[in-house]
Amino acid sequence: MPEEDKGFTVIDRRNFAAKDKSGETSQEEIKEEKPAGVDFTSFVLSFGTQAYIHFGDLDDPTTKKKSRDLPLAKQTIDVLGIIEEKTRGNLTDEEQRLLASLLYDLRMRYVEEISKSS
Repeated sequence: MPEEDKGFTVIDRRNFAAKDKSGETSQEEIKEEKPAGVDFTSFVLSFGTQAYIHFGDLDDPTTKKKSRDLPLAKQTIDVLGIIEEKTRGNLTDEEQRLLASLLYDLRMRYVEEISKSS
C-alpha cells in the first residue's frame, strides 16, 4: 500500500510572533490588519497630493523635504485630465464634482506658478 502524504506544519518563530503573558511565544494566529480600501475619491486625492508635493507645498515622502518641480506638477494635472476624460459618464455626481473641482484648482495654481517663474 502506498504511503499517504500527510502534508506539513509551519510554525512561525520570527520575532514578531504573538507572545503570551509570560513572554513565551504562543501558537495563536497573528492577525494582519487589512489596508484601507482604495476608492475613486482616495485615488483622485492621491494625485492631488502628488501635485501639491510637486508645487513644493508638502514634503516629498521619500526625501522628507519640500522641492518644486513644475513639469511634474503639470504631468500630474494632465494625468487627472485624462482620468476625467476617460471616466466621463461613469462617475457619480459627487465623484465628478470632486474631480472637476480638484482639476480646476490645480490648473489655476499651475498658471499662477508659471506666471511667477516668468
